[in-house]
Amino acid sequence: MSWIFLLFAGLLEIVWAVAMKQSAGFTRLWPTAIMGVSMIGSFGLLALAMRTLPLGTAYVIWTGIGAVGAFMVGIMFLGEAITPIRILAAVLIVSGLVVMKIS
Repeated sequence: MSWIFLLFAGLLEIVWAVAMKQSAGFTRLWPTAIMGVSMIGSFGLLALAMRTLPLGTAYVIWTGIGAVGAFMVGIMFLGEAITPIRILAAVLIVSGLVVMKIS
């Protein structure tokens, strides 16, 4: 169950990162509200996952899901650049997540 909590915590991290971008520096109400709610949910689920998962593993997986997910949303929906070095960076993050899970 902890891994499910961690997965959803990571997905909510993507939501709050995108909502933060859309809030335009906290000047737009609804994106700011979505960011706040999803941030609280993400932290709460991360805390639940950390009841049984090691701190290092849980935190690295959580931030990795958020980083790679936000990267993908930026490319697919926000028109951010796709460059070989950015793709390499995302591949290295995912590789690190896999190694962390295996260990």
